[in-house]
Amino acid sequence: MRARFPVLLLGVVFLASVSVSFGIAYWERDNPIYSKCLRSCNAENDVYRHQACHARCNLLKEEKEDDPSHEEEGAHRQRGHQEGEKEEKKHHHEEDPQPHEKEEHPRPFPRPHRPHHAHHQSESQTHDNPFHFNSNNFFTFFKNQYGHIRALQSFGQRSTQLQNLRDYRVLEFKSKPNTLVLPNHVDAEILLVVVSGKAILNIVSPDGRDSFALKQGDAQRIPAGTTYYLVNPDDQESLRVASLAIPVNQHAKFESFFLSSTESQQSYLQGFSKSVLEASFDTEFEEINKVLFGEEEQQEGVIVELSKEQIRELSKHAKSSSRKTISSEDKPFNLRNRDPIYSNEFGKLFEITPEKNPQLRELDIFLSFVEMNEGALFLPHFNSKATVILVISEGEADIELVGMREQENPEQQDEPLKVQRFKAELSEGDVFVIPAAYPVVLNATSNFNFFAFGLNAENNQRNFLAGEKDNVISQIHRQVKELAFPGSAQDVEKLLKNQKESYFVNAQSEPKEERKQRKGPFLWVWGFGVGLFVAIGWIRGSNFVGLDFRDCGFRVYGCTLLFFLCVYLLLRGPSPLSPASSTFSAAFTHPNMIDRICHTVDLCTWTSRMQIASAPQHGHGLRCRT
Repeated sequence: MRARFPVLLLGVVFLASVSVSFGIAYWERDNPIYSKCLRSCNAENDVYRHQACHARCNLLKEEKEDDPSHEEEGAHRQRGHQEGEKEEKKHHHEEDPQPHEKEEHPRPFPRPHRPHHAHHQSESQTHDNPFHFNSNNFFTFFKNQYGHIRALQSFGQRSTQLQNLRDYRVLEFKSKPNTLVLPNHVDAEILLVVVSGKAILNIVSPDGRDSFALKQGDAQRIPAGTTYYLVNPDDQESLRVASLAIPVNQHAKFESFFLSSTESQQSYLQGFSKSVLEASFDTEFEEINKVLFGEEEQQEGVIVELSKEQIRELSKHAKSSSRKTISSEDKPFNLRNRDPIYSNEFGKLFEITPEKNPQLRELDIFLSFVEMNEGALFLPHFNSKATVILVISEGEADIELVGMREQENPEQQDEPLKVQRFKAELSEGDVFVIPAAYPVVLNATSNFNFFAFGLNAENNQRNFLAGEKDNVISQIHRQVKELAFPGSAQDVEKLLKNQKESYFVNAQSEPKEERKQRKGPFLWVWGFGVGLFVAIGWIRGSNFVGLDFRDCGFRVYGCTLLFFLCVYLLLRGPSPLSPASSTFSAAFTHPNMIDRICHTVDLCTWTSRMQIASAPQHGHGLRCRT
């Protein structure tokens, strides 16, 4: 039996390998385009071009999965592909054109945006919280040693709860110092925001160009079809830009058309025929190809390096944002050029609404920038009609979003409605969607900053559920509060008034005893200061600071203050200013000090004997003699 075991094991391994081989063969037969694309990627030696090739293959695979007609037309496509190859070979033998003379219309870079399916580690998170997007949910269009361009997966593909956002896409661009994004235009409205770093934005129109110097917090609208290029002029800091794109041709899909022909993509001019190009430029095609499309000196990609001299020239005449440009129709505006609408020691919120800026008015979007200190809480609130897209720029925070739980059996009328809490840990580069009317709260676990795009923003109202100001619950009638809550209206109002701060608060709830002693340090310092002033005056006599401390009025007032200060120190114990408070308490309760002060009290005002019991720890009997 033992001798047969290795033979059986080899047989099992052989059958398994045969099964896997047949499975791969059948899979390749059903996915011929994808398989051919993967084989072509193996010929790429450059690592960046190899990654880009695999990304294009994934797009082909996703296009096939998204289109159900692929299954029905697979056999026809395969036969058509084979026949097309024969015809193409025959055609090439007859004419033998140059590669740049092909009539094939290339797809401009980048390709249409498709949802990027996250790996298994993020699928559970995607299933549990459809509103949270991390770096795994971005699809990279282009990447080289100078930077990258990537887009967030389509909101509509993520969840049915985000179908109203299917016409919006979020883009991210990063570039290293002294780099340029080559000129291009997009079939989408772009709202661009500088998350970090500096930039020179050049916008080109048929009658001229405008150059703008941008810094963190600057925003600019780029109309659909407008040619632009972006420079990172800084020598040290990388540039990070977040953009909201609104496609004008297709839902959730848009194209970027680059003028330059690089190793990563063709110029869109190469889509025209040879005769059209010659007639358009009134030049022989060989010269056009050499000047515009030459393959010998092509750039590696759409993000290229610049020299210091080139940057100096591009930076000339660049205009900066200011308070005056906040209401500009075509110039950049900065969120920080306005005073924050909410501000305290825990955080700040800067915001520009459509009512304040024509560029935002046309898009019906508001822009916000929030700074939160570590340990701060952005109080629970909800937006009346705006859906808000958060783009995290720095730090970490916990977020809780409250929505209604879907009923398991919608036909059952008596099933109680329940709420559902969506939690997420946010960090730099994440995106989070807050639907309109969904209550939300943020807790900063470190210094935390984020930008926010508010969609459907006109006449939006932010309603807070806690805090002293803008609290919607506090505006409800007392009679309604009696009916709405188990506690009385008085208890509800008392509960709401416990929080003295607004908008941003300490995330750690303050103990009840500490709230009672909140004014203790002030009273202690005030009483001690006045009492010490009078005591020194009595000891020094009538010449202290020009006042006669032997006057009866001064003595009565001073001794009264010292009396209450001593009682306060004895009953309260050490103050928050310990250990100094225990020393002062001991000094004021010393018998000689009290006797000397009280000896000066005149009989004209004190006709009875006063006795002050000292603290038990001192063991003295303090007596004011009359």
